[in-house]
Amino acid sequence: MASPLSNVNVVEFAGLAPVPFAGMILADFGASVVRIDRLPGHGGISADVMGRGKKSVSINLRSKKGIELAKKLIAKADVVLDPFRPGVMESLGLGPDVIQDINPRCIFARLTGFGQRGELSRMAGHDINYIAVSGALSPLGRSGENPMPPANILGDFAGGGMLCVMGILMALIERNKSGKGQVIDSAMVDGAAYLSTFLVKMNQGGMWNNPRGTNMLDTGAHFYETYRTKDGRFMAVGAIEPQFYKALLKGLGLSIEKYANEQHDMESWEPMKRKFADIFATKTRDEWCSIFTGTDACVTPVLEWDEAMKSKHYQDRWGVTAYEQWTPPPAPVLSRTPARAAVGDPEVGGDTRAILEGICGLDANAVDELVRQGVVGESVQSRDSRL
Repeated sequence: MASPLSNVNVVEFAGLAPVPFAGMILADFGASVVRIDRLPGHGGISADVMGRGKKSVSINLRSKKGIELAKKLIAKADVVLDPFRPGVMESLGLGPDVIQDINPRCIFARLTGFGQRGELSRMAGHDINYIAVSGALSPLGRSGENPMPPANILGDFAGGGMLCVMGILMALIERNKSGKGQVIDSAMVDGAAYLSTFLVKMNQGGMWNNPRGTNMLDTGAHFYETYRTKDGRFMAVGAIEPQFYKALLKGLGLSIEKYANEQHDMESWEPMKRKFADIFATKTRDEWCSIFTGTDACVTPVLEWDEAMKSKHYQDRWGVTAYEQWTPPPAPVLSRTPARAAVGDPEVGGDTRAILEGICGLDANAVDELVRQGVVGESVQSRDSRL
């Protein structure tokens, strides 16, 4: 069965977090992804924990011959993933104009924090900085506390890697009509803002104007909150609609007649939150699960990753596996051509010889000479396997 992206060739320049994630998604859905790493022993220790399904070629990009090898790979690529700050690829002689000359059909995806242009474009930063200036961090957190970043999920992965992949897929579709590649300016600050569209429009419409942590969906409401259980674990409550709220009240043993009509009375939210907290503290998480699972109360356990993998719902969808070997499966699920997550990450330089011989057309002696000159490198395992 052919994968959705089985004819797509990707060259990924090794980077951190968002670009490896983008490359992993493309590989999961069938693209052939070649990651260009530094030489082993020269910073060539991969920080890419999302390397599954990729191959690694180790090239010294500070050498002219190394750049020529990169160009040969780019000449046969459908997509190039650039993880660097603006100007780095240009300094290597691999800027957009050069890539378009080499391969007019190539899609050059440039994933950065602040984007290719703008006052902050060349400044260093991380997820927390990008979502901060996007406006997306401001509403996150509890009342009276500092804004709370959701780890680095929102900027790096949702607004960064995932939306970068969406841009690549759009460009691939458009190329079917024009026959031309294009440059994608994928900025995490833009992506985080785009993902915030609902909250922005709610704010503009006067429906999300209260201080942080006091609105309905930011833990201001007692019916959209997490609660500690008797055993120190937590339950998540999201009973927004009135029929769901009634089911919640029933499960908590509270009078529907007394409390249902007061659901959206903001003056009652804090007292009701304390009441809910007291009730949830009387039972363990598993006891609450036995009450709410299968109902429409919108109450679920807060699971750790290993618990999520072992849960009946997950097992019903994906089957049994050991947590140590588990990785979140590719999403979404396609009915005819589903993604296939490969097992294990490539060694840095583990595929250097195969790639240079198979894609660049070099013979074994030429590769040996490039290794001797320090232009390319091989992993210890791949080198020793030939001895």
